[in-house]
Amino acid sequence: MIRFVLTRVVLLVVGLVIASALIFFTLRVLPGDVAQIIAGTQGTPEQVAEIREQLGLNVPLPLQYLDWIGGILRGDLGTSLVTGTPVVEELAEKATVTVPLALLALVIALLVSVPFGVLAALRRNTAAGTAFAVTAQALAAVPVVWAGMILVIVFAVWLGWLPPQGFPRDGWEEPGDAIRSLLLPALTIGVVEGSVLLRFVRSATLEATGQDYVRTAAATGLTRRRALLTHGLPNVALSVVSVLALQVAGLLVGAVIVEQLFTLPGVGRLLVTNVGNRDLEMVQGAVFVFTAIVLVIGALIDVLARLIDPRQRETT
Repeated sequence: MIRFVLTRVVLLVVGLVIASALIFFTLRVLPGDVAQIIAGTQGTPEQVAEIREQLGLNVPLPLQYLDWIGGILRGDLGTSLVTGTPVVEELAEKATVTVPLALLALVIALLVSVPFGVLAALRRNTAAGTAFAVTAQALAAVPVVWAGMILVIVFAVWLGWLPPQGFPRDGWEEPGDAIRSLLLPALTIGVVEGSVLLRFVRSATLEATGQDYVRTAAATGLTRRRALLTHGLPNVALSVVSVLALQVAGLLVGAVIVEQLFTLPGVGRLLVTNVGNRDLEMVQGAVFVFTAIVLVIGALIDVLARLIDPRQRETT
């Protein structure tokens, strides 16, 4: 097990290095010049050149990359080229919206997928089981933007239960208002991602019901449902854990879209805004943090899967 963990750590570090290089050099290929944006439409070529010199944009790209990597190792993601604010401070402020949004969406996705996925498998030959499977298939194909618009129409316009968009100006000083403003965005992401996860849960549950140990437990006098819940759920949990890393990536992408749709002042909206401003330091810092979160969670899930599944531990 120790060898496996060390291997995953090495692979994680290699993945982060490769990701950082791709992020850095890909952004430099994009058209546009932040110095020109800062100088404005009336800026002279001399002013643009001076701004580029001040921002260090004339330094060779490999040296800029090494300087950025050195900053990351010190916990410094750089400084915004437009506002002069440290990237870490800006991301930390916006994360107070994005992190609760993602966690709430994950909870909703699990509440949608696990019970209904198991139920759809247990009742696969009934009208209810078929309805669950078809509904999940349909919802998984719905774009996040459409799902958000439908939920806004239902819960904000027709019923008036939740605010249609925005976030309290005072932030989390009023927790109730803050949570209410995140419910619709989280529900938008959670329902779509939960529908995708529901299909995995259903498939894993169906596979578990056909295993010898479940049939043996049922032969001892337990009902099929009791045998599955008692002996089959660990395998179902393993399948859910295995796809959670992909779900986290989906949650983060969904957060970027949903924050734009619901005008939430989170990391996703910050990222989109600064892409337009060509603020490369802010964009590469945000994308690198997103990538690191996905890679770290993926590594942790691999380790957790080894701990859950004794068959994998035996091969370690």
